[in-house]
Amino acid sequence: MAGRKLDKKDLFGKSDPFLEFYKPGDDGKWMLVHRTEVIKYTLDPVWKPFTVPLVSLCDGDIEKQIKVVCYDYDNDGGHDFIGEFQTSVAKMCEAQDAFVVEFECINPKKQKKKRSYKNSGIIIVKSCKITRDYSFLDYILGGCQLMFTVGIDFTASNGNPRDPTSLHYINPMGTNEYLSAIWAVGQIIQDYDTDKMFPALGFGAQLPPDWKVSHEFAINFNPTNPFCLGVEGIVQAYSSCLPHIRFYGPTNFSPIINHVARFASQATQQESATQYFILLIITDGVISDMDETRHAVVQASKLPMSVIIVGVGNADFAAMEFLDGDSRVLRSYTGEEAMRDIVQFVPFREFRSAPKETLAKAVLAELPQQVVQYFKHQNLPPINSEPA
Repeated sequence: MAGRKLDKKDLFGKSDPFLEFYKPGDDGKWMLVHRTEVIKYTLDPVWKPFTVPLVSLCDGDIEKQIKVVCYDYDNDGGHDFIGEFQTSVAKMCEAQDAFVVEFECINPKKQKKKRSYKNSGIIIVKSCKITRDYSFLDYILGGCQLMFTVGIDFTASNGNPRDPTSLHYINPMGTNEYLSAIWAVGQIIQDYDTDKMFPALGFGAQLPPDWKVSHEFAINFNPTNPFCLGVEGIVQAYSSCLPHIRFYGPTNFSPIINHVARFASQATQQESATQYFILLIITDGVISDMDETRHAVVQASKLPMSVIIVGVGNADFAAMEFLDGDSRVLRSYTGEEAMRDIVQFVPFREFRSAPKETLAKAVLAELPQQVVQYFKHQNLPPINSEPA
């Protein structure tokens, strides 16, 4: 929105205009629903584009009359009235592309006093459109598939899996912290994927027959088909691979993040919200390739992808908290900022004695918002959505 030739209200200089939008309340009085920013020292302001929920602006009724009032801002709070007009959302929505809608800004007192009074300036609507805000559920019900991949840390710091003190030791109950994390997250995510075929990858181990270190290998030892059927399939492949590999190092995250990012980048060709990729990394320790990992996360933030890190054991997980950009924007070593926060870190130790639902809730807390944020930014509607 913009203004043209608004009345000058300040003795020394021009006006500092802003707009207020009102709708009629149940009691017949006008209720303030939105205020724009103040544009300083001008009679021809151009306001930044803004978004207002339709329900707030006009109770969802685009024909309902709304009132727009223009004021000149004063520091003491006694803003000077410039003028007003009434319109409707339907009328404002006539402003599309190059076609603008103009309204005369009228000061009724001046209008009464002066016969020659025309207006106190013009308010211009350059563009107004109604867009639908989709929720996570809209995308899921619309047919979006959550593509789930697990990355498992097989570095030496986990301890020998035959030793009961090892994080990979499978106890008589048939479980360990790695398996608990896989179950807790996988059981929920698998319901959002129709074929339930999940790639399960390992990193930081030496593999037979030549015992070279790998930072992205299929735990079913089938590199062309690393998919496991459901969470049970991942658990089986994990238990079967343990005796056949040697735990080694270092703890490199970037190869496995880049692996999933390659698939996620293919999905950026989609014209509707069909796929979103989730990488669950379960690890016991400090990241060795922090610079490369930061860079990989920043690049992945442009893709339909999220990274969930579950830290097992009692190591110092400060670096993981750093990747989880809740408190600050993550930057690559090149200085490039992440487009959005895509990492969620959860230390397993805080949930050892809690029900597995509590862990799952913490791990997946940010995911719905991350999915919506990505598709909204790309302007991608759910597959089976009706036009707004």
